[in-house]
Amino acid sequence: MGRFGVLLLNLGGPEQLGDVRPFLFNLFSDPEIIRLPFPWLQGPLAWLISTLRAQKSQENYRQIGGGSPLRRITEEQAKALEECLSRKGTDAKVYIGMRYWHPFTEEAIATIKRDGVEKLVILPLYPQFSISTSGSSFRLLEQIWKDDPSLERQIEHTVVPSWYNRPGYVRAMAQLIAQQLNQFEEPDRVHLFFSAHGVPISYVEEAGDPYQQEIEDCTALIVQQLNRPNPHTLAYQSRVGPVEWLKPYTEDALEELGAQGVKDLLVVPISFVSEHIETLQEIDIEYRELAEHAGISNFRRVPALNTHSGFIDDLANLAIESLESPSLQLSEVMHPKKNVKMYPQERWEWGMTTAAEVWNGRLAMIGFIALIVELISGQGLLHYVGLL
Repeated sequence: MGRFGVLLLNLGGPEQLGDVRPFLFNLFSDPEIIRLPFPWLQGPLAWLISTLRAQKSQENYRQIGGGSPLRRITEEQAKALEECLSRKGTDAKVYIGMRYWHPFTEEAIATIKRDGVEKLVILPLYPQFSISTSGSSFRLLEQIWKDDPSLERQIEHTVVPSWYNRPGYVRAMAQLIAQQLNQFEEPDRVHLFFSAHGVPISYVEEAGDPYQQEIEDCTALIVQQLNRPNPHTLAYQSRVGPVEWLKPYTEDALEELGAQGVKDLLVVPISFVSEHIETLQEIDIEYRELAEHAGISNFRRVPALNTHSGFIDDLANLAIESLESPSLQLSEVMHPKKNVKMYPQERWEWGMTTAAEVWNGRLAMIGFIALIVELISGQGLLHYVGLL
């Protein structure tokens, strides 16, 4: 069968406070995170945002111990997956490729090539596909393959775009929710609050990102599997910048539930399979404080799957099925028949067109950031002409 490998893709995270600023620079340098009309603006804007956000982000990481546990947990997931595959009779090496911090995807591919892997399953640790997560990693991998033609000759690869509807994953999520519900005095009265990472609404409406639909479908599958009478809400967290993101926003939805008299709330991080800054700090600290201020007195969270045995077992089955099924290659994922537009996704058009409206919004965002910088620094064009 040849040497078999599995490449797990994830975001990555700063492991110590000194890593925060370069991590943020890498993040905002990605055109799938902030789409700009002029590529030459990407680097300067990434430097600006990472500089402005570094101190606040460092404080957030300080609140969870000084760094992200994402690499450690992903390594534990890789080890557990490797052992599970072995028990199922499949000898495979599992690799980790992070998009914005060590071990970088480029490093993982170099190791995979050196190890002589002949069959590779590319498996993102994002259950739902989004341009800004799995799509960004796939775009990078496609470029790596283009830059090194020997990879095409050496490695037969297959890609898993998303797996939010896998029975084992859905079952594992329902089990974790049920375990937490049963710790409440009145489990059936608890309001389930599914919180997913947000994306700009233009990604869905203009670029055709299937993320929102997959999140909604995933939530419905988990609720069906859970088979409890609890009411539930789906909202989106972690938005940045002045552009409109998917709604409802998590903070707004929490305030509304508090106003409705909800007291018992169980938060389900629907788009995360590992504990990291957005579960440990944003949900556990920021959203908890907001919920309690809104009158939600009993706030709890479902833990991330991490190395949940049912979850790992399902990932192993998925990897084996992907190895045995016809290949879905990077080119097919990156250039699908359906209208999902990766960067650069639109050309400039004059007039009242959709593309013009999208770019106008992005240019407005750049102008907004420039204004903030000028207000902070006290220097710039507006000061020069006497308007500030």
